[in-house]
Amino acid sequence: MTRPLHVRYMGRLSYADGLRVQRDLAEQRKQGLIEDTLLLLEHEPVVTLGRNGDRTSIKGSEASFLRAGVELVESDRGGDATYHGPGQVIGYAVIDLKPDRKDIRRYVRTLEEVMIKTLSQYGLEAGRVDGAPGAWLFGPDRKMGAIGARVSRWVTHHGFALNVNTNLDHFDLIVPCGLHDKGVTSLSQELGRRLSMIEVMERLAEQMCVQFEREMVIEPEVGVA
Repeated sequence: MTRPLHVRYMGRLSYADGLRVQRDLAEQRKQGLIEDTLLLLEHEPVVTLGRNGDRTSIKGSEASFLRAGVELVESDRGGDATYHGPGQVIGYAVIDLKPDRKDIRRYVRTLEEVMIKTLSQYGLEAGRVDGAPGAWLFGPDRKMGAIGARVSRWVTHHGFALNVNTNLDHFDLIVPCGLHDKGVTSLSQELGRRLSMIEVMERLAEQMCVQFEREMVIEPEVGVA
């Protein structure tokens, strides 16, 4: 029997609210109180630095962050510095990898495949870069999707971020993912038009179900108390 994946469209949240919700869900999932869940949302402008990140990846001064209206926070996810903001789809996956997916590298590659397959539906051929998890366009290398995962007792949280209509200027505040020789891009930048955020979210949710072999269950759109 195919396991369900409950999909929640959360609207726009602060990073702190998103972190609180997914931590609560991860604890519930460990206790078997809920099924696998995918949160799809946007964040208010924020730069996050992963637990193994290098502060030299932060280029902007405190004043430049204030002028740009971008918050700076430390995160418990893996990875280096990255930016989240309006126009970027955030996918927080709370999935129990037991019993048949207890392989963190496989998990990361599956998240990459979700973004790569979604981008292919828009006519973009994306791929992987060794040592730099995410979804990339080549020639020159431009990162379109980032991954920052955390796994505890084989239950995941955090997940992926895909640039759709993102303000790419905010990436100038950091060295994205600590990679000095590569750039960033977005769907709207590559296609020359703005895209429907909900459409991209729906396609990502479909690919999550395909790649993780789950049956989608759409939950009512909810806010955060």
